[in-house]
Amino acid sequence: MKIIYEPRFNYQLGLLKYLHPFDGEKFAKVITELDNLDIEIIYPQGPVSSVKINEYLNELMRKLVLSKTLILRALEVPKIPFVSFNFLDNKILLPMRLAVAGTLLGAEKALSSGDIMWNLSGGFHHASNVNMEGFCIYNDIGISYQQLCKNGQLSETDKVLIIDVDAHHGNGNAYSFKDNQNVHLLDVYNADIYPTSDFTRNRVNFPVPLKSGIEGHEYLDNLNQALKLVETDYALAFIIAGTDVLAVDKLGGFELTVEDVAKREKAILTYLKNLDIPTVVTGGGGYSKQSASAIAASIKTCSEL
Repeated sequence: MKIIYEPRFNYQLGLLKYLHPFDGEKFAKVITELDNLDIEIIYPQGPVSSVKINEYLNELMRKLVLSKTLILRALEVPKIPFVSFNFLDNKILLPMRLAVAGTLLGAEKALSSGDIMWNLSGGFHHASNVNMEGFCIYNDIGISYQQLCKNGQLSETDKVLIIDVDAHHGNGNAYSFKDNQNVHLLDVYNADIYPTSDFTRNRVNFPVPLKSGIEGHEYLDNLNQALKLVETDYALAFIIAGTDVLAVDKLGGFELTVEDVAKREKAILTYLKNLDIPTVVTGGGGYSKQSASAIAASIKTCSEL
């Protein structure tokens, strides 16, 4: 397993960080917690290019992602008159474009080596080629998939699996791949919270809708039952390993502990490794001070796989 990280993954927002519960500097905290772990860290060469982003977005979205007002709305923060688009681009959108590059790099490395690649950022599963919302501007998995097909690293008939264990349903991925029957989605999510679109929920091949308040043992039982439905014929798997399932997280509505999250990631990665499916882990959501510790604990638990 290799870790994908870039110091600029972190959001350096100053006082603006108090406008959103997301811990924008958690990626650096994870690296600090992994300091004594013998694990290789690889770095994207730079942010994904606007050309690759625009190849994925539809014509209207290419314009909308340049709107300060719409970016702020997607980031779920109030309109701030004194904040320029350039500030948002440097402080928030650039880290996100680096995260997209990390997911693409991870997919390329996973396909070439068969190894597990863990991108600390990414997992922007509410974005699509026609929309941005839920702190997700660019859909890193959608962009990566398109580039892998374009470059011949995946064929259009290769089957790809997306396992989404963020507390929120991955509506952006479901929409992005709504017409692609070779991309299968396994989504374990809180059915009581955003997003509630029946259209995208119905697109999920292996849905695991759960109720608010679920604890670790029941969550893991449901996940393991769903994993048994996964077969061997996938060329690549993406995981959205959101830590907003933690009990201390104010947005997820679940009651998992740090240890539960580590068990979750080990269960998924062990299952996929046994099936010889190259895998890319992405960060997903996580809005508590325990998020970094949960990610670090998961990596330590899975480091020998």
